[in-house]
Amino acid sequence: MEEKSGQNPILKMGRDGMNFFLKWIFAALVVLFALLQLTNPAFTNPPIKNDFPVTNAPPRVAALLRAACYDCHSNETRWPWYSHIAPFSWQISKDVNDGRENLNFSDWPNDNPIRAAKKMEDMSEEIGYGEMPLKKYTLIHAGARLTKNERQALEDWLDAQAARLKSIAATKN
Repeated sequence: MEEKSGQNPILKMGRDGMNFFLKWIFAALVVLFALLQLTNPAFTNPPIKNDFPVTNAPPRVAALLRAACYDCHSNETRWPWYSHIAPFSWQISKDVNDGRENLNFSDWPNDNPIRAAKKMEDMSEEIGYGEMPLKKYTLIHAGARLTKNERQALEDWLDAQAARLKSIAATKN
């Protein structure tokens, strides 16, 4: 019998050839995954410069801030095991670096009450609108999911602290 010239080469391979081909594809993917692990970013927790006055907060509020905010917005990040596996490590490192850049509880402007008050107002607004914590974070961190009452407790405390800091700044001027 003559072989058809336009036949698909994968169909021509047969079952044994296909298994061999799939094993090589799988082996190549395993090697690629292993090589990706060499590209992990650095996971650092720099020293705390000026800590956010979370100790002044009621225990419930302090616990909520630590559970929902500190992993991305402080130098006290807890790096879970999966944060060391590429490609997840790249996204987690980026999220933490972006979070620290936007708001870092470990570099709090304790010496500038107006700036601190503005940060607290911004935090209250983002928590109130449900923008923070990020959905992709709360999907795998159940302890960071905030109920409506928890969001309200954080907003109330942050707004009160912002008002207190503004009044302190006003008396200094």
